[in-house]
Amino acid sequence: MRLSKLVAFRNTERKGRRRRRRNTTVTAVNNCYLSDNCWEYVFTFLINDNPRYLKSLSTVSKQFLSVTNTLRFSLIILYQTCTFLPRLFQRFTYITYLDLSSYNGDLNALLCQIPFPLNITSLNLSNQPIIPATGLRAFSQNITTLNSLICSNIASLRNNDLVLISDCFPFLEELDFSSSNPFASRDFDMNVWVKTMAMVLPKLRKVNLSGYYNIDDSSLLHLCKNCEFLEEVMMLKCPFLTHDGVASAIRERPTLKSLSVRWRTNGSHDNIGSNFIGSLVSLNGLTCLNLSSLRISDELLFSIAMGGLPLRRLVLQNCTGYNYVGIYSLLSKCRIQHLDLQNATFMNDHDVAELSLFLGDLVSINLSECSMLTDSAMFALVRNCPSLIEVKMEHTSLGEKSVDNSNFSMDCVLNHQLKSLHLACNFQLLNENIILFASIFPNLQFLDLSSCHNISEEGICEVLRRCCKVRHLNLAYCSRVKLLRINFKVPELEVFNLSHTCVDDETLYMISKNCCGLLQLFLENCDEVTENGVKHVVENCTQLREVDLGGCDNVNANVTASVVFSSTSLRKVTAPPHFRISDREETLVASRMSCFPTF
Repeated sequence: MRLSKLVAFRNTERKGRRRRRRNTTVTAVNNCYLSDNCWEYVFTFLINDNPRYLKSLSTVSKQFLSVTNTLRFSLIILYQTCTFLPRLFQRFTYITYLDLSSYNGDLNALLCQIPFPLNITSLNLSNQPIIPATGLRAFSQNITTLNSLICSNIASLRNNDLVLISDCFPFLEELDFSSSNPFASRDFDMNVWVKTMAMVLPKLRKVNLSGYYNIDDSSLLHLCKNCEFLEEVMMLKCPFLTHDGVASAIRERPTLKSLSVRWRTNGSHDNIGSNFIGSLVSLNGLTCLNLSSLRISDELLFSIAMGGLPLRRLVLQNCTGYNYVGIYSLLSKCRIQHLDLQNATFMNDHDVAELSLFLGDLVSINLSECSMLTDSAMFALVRNCPSLIEVKMEHTSLGEKSVDNSNFSMDCVLNHQLKSLHLACNFQLLNENIILFASIFPNLQFLDLSSCHNISEEGICEVLRRCCKVRHLNLAYCSRVKLLRINFKVPELEVFNLSHTCVDDETLYMISKNCCGLLQLFLENCDEVTENGVKHVVENCTQLREVDLGGCDNVNANVTASVVFSSTSLRKVTAPPHFRISDREETLVASRMSCFPTF
């Protein structure tokens, strides 16, 4: 009897302890509760490293879903998502940028569905056949906050389009009507159109009219004269501009902060004169200058240096007529953050080493097609540019000189800032070179090694082991790459381009097991890939949104549709040759995707 009472007492005591522990746990949880504002700070820090984390965070709890909804500020709408628009706009109420450039449905009807009171400030209507007049009128009635409109590559512009835009958005500040089709304005006089723009949109600050063959000096002059707040002008590939005309125009707007112009040059005798130099130097607030493909001079660069312009971005891509002395003079005076000297063929390793001493604030640099540059130039940039995030050195002589690891380790430090490395078409680049780069750039996220024919899977696997944050890897045309040794996890890899390589089904099996976070996989003209390898990837890479099988002759075309049906995440499929899809299958596929696949 005593024993049974003792057991009962102990059981009661044990239950009491468990109850107290549970109460303590609940109290601790309540005490650890964080407000939405606190979580917002935490999530913002996380998505700065990788925006994809938003999706995972949103599934944790209702509170996390609510917080992550407020952190999405842009929305890309595709054809099939229009069914869910009311829900999307109800969920993402903080949207400020709306991208309709890939929408291939009735744009007028779509714009009429955009509800009030979204605070959209930027709208992208690029790549559309015409300006959707009815839709814009309806949109402007609901959305009164728009100050930026992007309408690049509109197939056919009309005379009344600009009047329509000014009526809908009279306080527009940024307008992009650039075009890759020089005949887009063939049905009317573009100069009259631009002059009207200057009159009906007086608040314009930024204008991009690149690509129109019939724009001349008078258009730029009218813009600069009549747009009081104009700060940024971009008129690249406008052949009827002249340096004297540009000089006269920019003198009318001394408050310009960014100038990007390109006219048709007339060979070695078309030198920029003192008129243009004087006007340019008078722009005391100029921070960005793009003179791509023009014939410039050392005199111009000397004058900019002596004028004390606060340049932060300088683009001299494919420019001729200048030399090392001129660029040395400018860089020694200006604190450049973004520098593009592509195709400066006079540059050598010693030049880069000297110039890097003035580039302590440098964030990005493009030295592609500077054919004399080797690894030494890269190391000089690493030593002297601690803020460097992006380097482009395509078509150079990287790998030509052998690397002395012992000497390098003594005079070079790690660069934790660098995230992007473009090294395509460096035909002498070896495994030892890219492994060394990986050791000094441990936080690399973007790596382009396309057409580097001497790179093998041994070097690539070592790079991926050392740079565990790589998200975009381009190995297209790397003929020695097969990647059978990729037997370790690469969780951050999102975009993988293996087009025109020797990868096969075994490679795809290894990728499917170790690169499960893939979003895009490009396998164009991979002749050894079959439908079996594709199935492995689609089944195991559950977040895959795009796969390119163009030119994959050994992938059974009839299996492609079943592969698509097996995935709930795919949004775009480029099918192999000889593929045919029935109307019924296309409807079914489209119902599973947010856009029609490319078949």
